[in-house]
Amino acid sequence: MDNNGFYSYTPGKKPANPKKIRNIILTAAVALLVLVGILTCFYTVDDKQQAVVTTFGRVSGITDAGLHFKLPFGIQQVHKVDVNVYQKIELGYEQNAAGVDVTKASESTMITGDYNIVNVDFFVEYKISDPVQYLYSSNDPELILKNLIQSQVRNVVGSSTVDAVLTDGKENIQMQVKELVSQILEEYDIGLTLVDVRIQDAEPPTQEVIEAFKAVETAKQQAEAVVNDAKAYENAQVPNAEAQVHKQLQNAEYLKQKRINEAVEAVAMFEAMYNEYRLNPDITRSRMYYEAISEILPGVKLYINTGDGQSIDMLLPLESIIGGN
Repeated sequence: MDNNGFYSYTPGKKPANPKKIRNIILTAAVALLVLVGILTCFYTVDDKQQAVVTTFGRVSGITDAGLHFKLPFGIQQVHKVDVNVYQKIELGYEQNAAGVDVTKASESTMITGDYNIVNVDFFVEYKISDPVQYLYSSNDPELILKNLIQSQVRNVVGSSTVDAVLTDGKENIQMQVKELVSQILEEYDIGLTLVDVRIQDAEPPTQEVIEAFKAVETAKQQAEAVVNDAKAYENAQVPNAEAQVHKQLQNAEYLKQKRINEAVEAVAMFEAMYNEYRLNPDITRSRMYYEAISEILPGVKLYINTGDGQSIDMLLPLESIIGGN
């Protein structure tokens, strides 16, 4: 066709068919659409993700890791969410391009329950627990979680003493913050679960106060060392003391048994003497008298007068009777 709207004819060349050209173009367009549809019908989800599938803008399913099919041309859309990845929030500090922690005073400066100012940095770990709620229940769930943690951190630190925040109360503060935030997340359900809350750093705002608290911490460590030494000494001495007690008990038991045996022997001797006394009271009485004299006056020779006392031949030595030398 020339500029005037008439078809030109070139000798030896067959004129083109407009209808055929349109069919070719239409076929190519359809083939291209089919190819695009086929290429966009499949999607993959890795093992760290879940995919939320929407049909005409409404949630129609959740798919796990693997290769999946969806309707093309925007009928179904897929939104992949990292559900098996721990994510972090830094409160009170942030890392610059060089990887150095930089303090953010607006987040870290807090007032304790005893009206002291401290700088506290928190490290928070969380994960996505419900991809549907995470995508559609709020505009920015991470910002909501960060503001919620900041609020509860200030609440807990504001009810704690400065000693607890800087020394031995950190674990309790972390547990309280985690419990409070978890309760609120469960109530509002924005699709996030709190995994861990840790105090990254806590220190007073001035160097003088920092040195004072370091001195207090050193004193506490020294006190613990002394207590540990005392316990070690106790553990070393207790077995010795117990051994001495056992020895004393054994000795007391021996003395007790010895006294019992002596008492039994004395009773037996008394009973034997009493039996002799009943059989021969005069002789037994005289013998007991002579034995008492020999004990009272040791080394003195005693004689028994067998007559009227005038003749020496009538005296008998006491040793021959009681068996003395």
